[in-house]
Amino acid sequence: QVQLVESGGGLVQAGGSLRLSCAVSKLTFSVNVMGWFRQAPGKEREFVAALTWIGGSTYYADSVKGRFTISGDNAKSTVALQMNSLKPEDTAVYFCAARRFGASLSSDSKAYNYWGQGTQVTVSS
Repeated sequence: QVQLVESGGGLVQAGGSLRLSCAVSKLTFSVNVMGWFRQAPGKEREFVAALTWIGGSTYYADSVKGRFTISGDNAKSTVALQMNSLKPEDTAVYFCAARRFGASLSSDSKAYNYWGQGTQVTVSS
């Protein structure tokens, strides 16, 4: 069973930066794709970014393209989300997710098999 643990959330002013990290433990089998999703109060969970472990291909939601960067360290089994130029509308609980079955980058939360507990990001105006 894959376990994902996020860290790095917090409170930041608009225009600031935060770096989220996701530690992937008990990697007893291959995880092909890692993703970040977020959920704001009263809204559905939405895709933020995804990364393939092999090759390092990335995919971003239009709302974060150019501001957020997803990266992975295969040796350390960690995935990071560097968030710059943060806006109040980025406020949400951010979740790390792992996709075991299928190797394509996906923005569909149903494609991901394992989820972390989430970390709160609050951007003040």
